[in-house]
Amino acid sequence: MHRAWAIVERELRRFRRSPFLIVFSLLFPLVQLVILGYAFGGNVKHLVVAVVDHDHGVPAVKVRELASAVAANAKTFDTVSYSDEGDALQALRTGKVNGILTIPPDFSRRSLADQSPRVALIADNTDNFVAAALAGTMNGLVAAVNEPEVNATRVRGAVTLDVVELYPYVPYIQYLLPGSITMSIFMMVMIGGGIIFIDDKARGLHEGYLVTPITRLELILGFNLSGTIKAVLAGLVLMTIGSVIAGIPDAFDPMRLLRLFVVIVVTSLALISMMFLIMVRVKDPLLPRAIFGVLNTLLYFPSGAVYPPQAFPQWMSYIAAADPFTYAVHAFKSLLLKNTGFGAITYDLGFLLVFSVVAMSAATLLFKRTL
Repeated sequence: MHRAWAIVERELRRFRRSPFLIVFSLLFPLVQLVILGYAFGGNVKHLVVAVVDHDHGVPAVKVRELASAVAANAKTFDTVSYSDEGDALQALRTGKVNGILTIPPDFSRRSLADQSPRVALIADNTDNFVAAALAGTMNGLVAAVNEPEVNATRVRGAVTLDVVELYPYVPYIQYLLPGSITMSIFMMVMIGGGIIFIDDKARGLHEGYLVTPITRLELILGFNLSGTIKAVLAGLVLMTIGSVIAGIPDAFDPMRLLRLFVVIVVTSLALISMMFLIMVRVKDPLLPRAIFGVLNTLLYFPSGAVYPPQAFPQWMSYIAAADPFTYAVHAFKSLLLKNTGFGAITYDLGFLLVFSVVAMSAATLLFKRTL
């Protein structure tokens, strides 16, 4: 075992001599967290809606007043009046407005006659987020128009729905934090994993290992332990700084920190073992650089880090089921967003531990102790 620790000491000493690499590895996931968190996390506001009123009756005025109320309070959209629908459509095509609310000429007559009056929303559906936000707001506006005036002395009881939220509102930057922590670990793994041995082989340094009595298991264990230590440090730094930036409640609760530390260690071990398995037979030092982008996409996005996995197609759900990122992200979400205990992440930890053992064993069997 002392020979494996010699490998660990050498790799940590070499890593310490690359301060720029350390800073970049820690800084990039943090920048990604901030940019993505605030770029995707906010509610859509101040869209521009053109209102074309062909009716001008009292019911039509009520619709326009409700639209103005939404613009003044919720601020989901701002209204602009157009007298000609052709001009409004041209403005929609050129991007000057995001949608058109059209009130037809017979709206007031049909409304007063109880003949199912209709209004139209024309939306630029090339942006699904904007179109969905407009459709949801307009549906609420129409529901407000349909509310009857209460004149009767006795009103029949209606069924209502009270929505109870189990947890406080979770901003998108907090939702992204688990994936960012996992990404910071993975970036350090890419640098300190199997690629280290490939670079040693390219420089001829690996010959020094091969003339020693060190075994294949000790050599792989040394590389994996050194990579795990570096990845744990990266995960701890991003977890601490990211929790402060994202505003995680009670971020420094001792028991929560202990559970997070365990998840970081297990995740680091699983990812470093996977990386060494991928690189164990690679000889070309350019190949790891070429596949990093593919690995990043293949592991990060199917994990549920940026979008719920329940929305994935069937084929992508298979990738997510085999992806160690999926279990790391789920464990971090349970601890950071829900402050659960080990009971909620037992399966995640079990999968990552088994994955580590299998990957390290396979890497040991595939490793060739030759030049």
